[in-house]
Amino acid sequence: MANSMTLPTPTDEGGLSRYLREVWRFPILEKQVEQDLAIRLRDHGDVDAAHDLVTSHLRLVAKIAMGYKGYGLPVADLISEGNIGLMKAVKKFDPDRGFRLSTYAIWWIKASITEYVLKSWSMVKMGTVSSQKKLFFSLRRMKNQLKIIDGGELDDMQAGQISDALGASVQEVQHMNRRLHARDFSLNTPISQMEDGIEFQETLIDEGPGPEALVGEHEELQLRSGMLKRAMAELSERERDILVRRRLSDEPLTLEELGTHYGISRERIRQLESRAFDKVQKFVQAEATAA
Repeated sequence: MANSMTLPTPTDEGGLSRYLREVWRFPILEKQVEQDLAIRLRDHGDVDAAHDLVTSHLRLVAKIAMGYKGYGLPVADLISEGNIGLMKAVKKFDPDRGFRLSTYAIWWIKASITEYVLKSWSMVKMGTVSSQKKLFFSLRRMKNQLKIIDGGELDDMQAGQISDALGASVQEVQHMNRRLHARDFSLNTPISQMEDGIEFQETLIDEGPGPEALVGEHEELQLRSGMLKRAMAELSERERDILVRRRLSDEPLTLEELGTHYGISRERIRQLESRAFDKVQKFVQAEATAA
């Protein structure tokens, strides 16, 4: 699908500002229009429908990619990786679930960008340790929350506060901070020698979603949360507990751990989890269809 579409291409050589202006010209689709396009793509492989779905969400990719600009990587590359994630999301999107594409695509966009960031920061030996990945992507946010000036060495008290919040050692926090600081750059850095006077921070000014779009997203989030809450209420106490511990927890329990807790086999836990998930899925789909 991706090879069949012609899309705007972000470049760092004087073209980033132009790219942002271009993608903001693509309209945000109404829900029913988006639904119809997604059905055409799924049922008939309609490339034009795929193109409309992708281009209407390019601004979403740009907005998400800007959140990763502090890692010292070219913003054009971040956007390009995010666009790859968007196209994967469009290809896998199921319109019958009743949710908006943006809700589904956010995960794919972020996954694609974070994978690129981690590969580009290969000098940080994180492997597959989730705590290190969490530290990598959360350090700046925690420093902002604690009002710690970003750009210098952390003292022991500051590193201790962050280590407590993120579950990492003081040494890990200080080491990661040095790694990140080594790649920091100023927002006043010119984005190209060919365009004197244009600084990186100027590319961050855009025509973001208006108040109506923001309100709509908030209402949709509340709607989904309400559906999930009502669906969970239909489960038995044991089914609800198993589903929460297996799929809705930051650190899911294993089948063996839950089996020991309830005094039943791993296979029985797996069956209960699958049954509970199917119940929730069918309940949400039924409500979405009736809405």
